[in-house]
Amino acid sequence: MSNYEVGTIVEGKVTGIKPFGAFVAIDEKKQGLVHISEVAHGFVKDINDVLKVGDEVKVKIMNVEEGSGKISLSIRATQEAPERPARPASKPRPAGGGGGNFNNRKPAQQKAPQQGFNTLEDKLKEWLKQSNEIQADLNKRAKK
Repeated sequence: MSNYEVGTIVEGKVTGIKPFGAFVAIDEKKQGLVHISEVAHGFVKDINDVLKVGDEVKVKIMNVEEGSGKISLSIRATQEAPERPARPASKPRPAGGGGGNFNNRKPAQQKAPQQGFNTLEDKLKEWLKQSNEIQADLNKRAKK
């Protein structure tokens, strides 16, 4: 296993996209995750607007977990920050909270098939299927 040092900048290839970030292969055996907050300097609402599977990207190694070997990456850290315009004086906010509308997610039918590592969700579906098959087999035996 190759050891990657925190702070190193390497070339990688996007292998999978999820709403929370992108998986990037940094060699034939190792992948890391670029969290959506580390993709660009500005706010990224939809990662698919910035990256797609197969993109070649330059990433900085931000963290390598000792036990699991998980690698956290950043594309943003390899880019120079844009100059920020002076902020206008902020308007006072009304008391009582933000109350934004959080029901603006895309329906599940519109999700494109995605590549990369198997997610926990995929594994859970697989385990549930196996469990149901075993349970059905046990039920058949118990009825005999």
